[in-house]
Amino acid sequence: MAIVVALPTAVIPNPIFGRAIEVTWWSYPIVIITGILGGLLIATYIKEPNDSPDTEEEVDTAAKLGGVGGFIAFFAVGCPVCNKLVLIALGSSGAISWFAPIQPILAVASMALMAWALRMRLRGSVSCAVQTPV
Repeated sequence: MAIVVALPTAVIPNPIFGRAIEVTWWSYPIVIITGILGGLLIATYIKEPNDSPDTEEEVDTAAKLGGVGGFIAFFAVGCPVCNKLVLIALGSSGAISWFAPIQPILAVASMALMAWALRMRLRGSVSCAVQTPV
């Protein structure tokens, strides 16, 4: 999950994607947290073949929240002037003066949505007793 966000936004330097503006210091922790939360959330969908989901509505809601959180994380750590949607909507000066300052807010919202989705998934999980050796 971290690589899915970090490579296209060039937080991890690579020859395919580039940035016009330097990576902010807070982008690295956001990518790491996105990777952890996203990985944990994806892991909750791995189940035994005979298991049935608790409620179909809860599964869909958690999946949607997690997906939206990951999508917002992509915008939060991306280069403000490299994002075509932002450039079309705000122009280059608007991307720097309006969009760049709200990127940390987007990052926090992204983490909150992904944590909420993970909480929804883990709330209904069942645990097994651990056998302690005698």
